[in-house]
Amino acid sequence: MFCRLLPAAALVVLGGCMEMDSEAIQSRLKLPFGQEQEQVSQGASSFVQEDRSDGSEIFDTLLARRTVIPEDSTLSHVADIALASGARASEAELRTAKLRAEAEDKNWLPTLEPTVSLTSLGDVVTGLIVEAVLYDHGRKKAEREYAASDVEVAAVTLSQDMNERVFTAQTLFVEAVKSQHKAALADRALAQMERFRKIVSGRVDGGVSDKGDLRMVDTRSSSLRTQRDTAREAAQTALSELSAMTGTSFQTADVGQLGISALPEVEALAVIKAKAESGRNIARAKVERAGQLPGIGAVASGGSAALQLVSETGIGFGTAARIKAIESTKETALLQVDEAREDSARSRSRLQNRIESLKRQQAEAEMLAREGKETYRLFEAQFRAGQRSVLEVVDIYEQSIQREMEGLNAKYDTLLAELQLARDLGLLANGDAI
Repeated sequence: MFCRLLPAAALVVLGGCMEMDSEAIQSRLKLPFGQEQEQVSQGASSFVQEDRSDGSEIFDTLLARRTVIPEDSTLSHVADIALASGARASEAELRTAKLRAEAEDKNWLPTLEPTVSLTSLGDVVTGLIVEAVLYDHGRKKAEREYAASDVEVAAVTLSQDMNERVFTAQTLFVEAVKSQHKAALADRALAQMERFRKIVSGRVDGGVSDKGDLRMVDTRSSSLRTQRDTAREAAQTALSELSAMTGTSFQTADVGQLGISALPEVEALAVIKAKAESGRNIARAKVERAGQLPGIGAVASGGSAALQLVSETGIGFGTAARIKAIESTKETALLQVDEAREDSARSRSRLQNRIESLKRQQAEAEMLAREGKETYRLFEAQFRAGQRSVLEVVDIYEQSIQREMEGLNAKYDTLLAELQLARDLGLLANGDAI
């Protein structure tokens, strides 16, 4: 029995040699047997420790992400609920990828394969075959690299999905707040229009004005009423969708702080994912390249062991061309990272310019609204003095209300653009919370 276990034990020891190149193997063969065995065992041990390390630049980058949403703000509360209620397919994909990587982590160990055969005498003979790869041009290592990169891709995808979920929830909340503010502004304007209508109605009854003036006021009031009802419906729709998404009812009466902190200079999630995919593609290319070349394996069964050549495709006239094609995929993978970085820079520049434009529009609309209010007060005083008609006062008042509406739109659109940029950078939630 002890003699039968010797080949299997030898294969376990020799399995640690599989990542060595041909020069390393030749140097090992020149060593005395005892010293060679000691170096192989040490190499295998250090390799396992290196392969089990959990260090990953991409993982560290994702975990270091910190949200730009203030912790005590309403948007932070919305983000927490969105994260807590999110069950994404990308989470299951990440768990699956981690299990695959864990399985590949032991791919350097020898494998056992049962055998069952029937002899010419009708006897059934069973046994075990122990197989180990001694030299495979780095295929096993590349398979582990591929599995590890696959986990990184799944992790970035999860971060993108959760940031997208938080962005969707916050967008719905901001839209609801904007619509409610617009509805409240329209309500206030309608109350003022009702006072104007009473004045015009009294002047019509007194014969000072005709019914055309009253009809004009009613038309302006109807337009504001339509804006109010549309805003209320939009707010209700956004809140209903947010409630269906998170399973939580939100009240926007006390919106609190809705701003975000300054955005740091960090790489976008799209660039990080491109890097992870590049690493995975390069690892896949290494696996494919190793498959084009013959390797060395060992087989032990029934107390005997033998070396054998292992080849998946064999070597033919097209082998060199296939290897060149595989090598070119590495360059393609790196170029894809550059393209992702360029696209990210363009997107960030576009959003930043939009944010600046919206801020300018907001400032202009607020300035025009203040000027409109001052002009309205002046016209109202002149109307009481008999120097202005009531329709002139109504016109200037409606203009000031519309300027306030434009200011509200620019204000909340600015916030939405900032949230969109933060989403692309992965800054809507803490990395460790995801």
